[in-house]
Amino acid sequence: MSTEPEFEQQIPDEDEALDAYSRLVIRVAESVTPHVAAIEMTSTGRRGQVRVGSGSAVVFTGDGYLLTNAHVVAGIQSGRAVFADGKHTDVELVGADPLSDLAVVRGLKSTPPPALLGNADSLRVGQLVIAVGNPLGLAGSVTAGVVSGLGRSIPVRAGEHRRVIEDVIQTDAALNPGNSGGALADTRGRIVGINTAVAGLGLGLAVPINRTTQRIIASLLRDGRVRRAYLGLVSTPIPLDASAVVRTGQKEGLRVVEVIAGSPAERSGLQPGDLVLRAQGRAVSSAESLQKLLFEEAIGEPFPLTVLREGRTFQLIAVPSEMSQQPG
Repeated sequence: MSTEPEFEQQIPDEDEALDAYSRLVIRVAESVTPHVAAIEMTSTGRRGQVRVGSGSAVVFTGDGYLLTNAHVVAGIQSGRAVFADGKHTDVELVGADPLSDLAVVRGLKSTPPPALLGNADSLRVGQLVIAVGNPLGLAGSVTAGVVSGLGRSIPVRAGEHRRVIEDVIQTDAALNPGNSGGALADTRGRIVGINTAVAGLGLGLAVPINRTTQRIIASLLRDGRVRRAYLGLVSTPIPLDASAVVRTGQKEGLRVVEVIAGSPAERSGLQPGDLVLRAQGRAVSSAESLQKLLFEEAIGEPFPLTVLREGRTFQLIAVPSEMSQQPG
């Protein structure tokens, strides 16, 4: 007679075994993954085709246009996209904008239907988001986390020069370089950002989908480029203390974290630690609120900044230059 204890053999229903969080992540991943491709950009050299850039891309129009990162395409004009179901298409570069780290490519064959774009302006810190990529053809690489910061700007290196990618979303959904260009989705499966691992392995950052980036995307589709005015500062939004609120009438501003050497911001006299309150007479409280003022009409024109420094408010005048489209 066996002395081993007997256990009731029950196989719980899979849906019952999953908690609400897991079911939500699975549902979003299943809805978003078909729209996300692995993308490889190639160049022809002496030894034939050489892979230059790779990552992920998201179908966003019904006629086969895909969004990805500018650093993924690396300025290369052609490549290949492979989808989760194994279908693939050659792609050609339509345009790229290094300042936002966004690029558009076009599929030359049929592609899956477009993903639904949302609006990152509705995001809140602490909100659940799901990152979906397709690194190296491994369909449906999924990580989940929460929004841990909004309105960030990060410096990145391109050749010997430094750029600033503005208004990024920071999450604790870890990314790797193969997930760059993939989708950041909200809990309704709407694409609220394009993931970028440009700042380093494991750091969750995404370029937001909002009115400013919609304008950038429209310019890429129309002209293949975006003429951008460049200031050259790294900033983060912060609330003002009570005394500053009374003096300025504003509740928030942009704290200058870094001023890029040789930039228009440095020439204007802007310094790290300054609090930018207004630009061109408009209140600025996020990287996007500043970025949306820096399109081609601002290039070479006086750009007044209202700055709070050591308790004093004063005016600086910057003259934005044009953002170079060439890496390095």
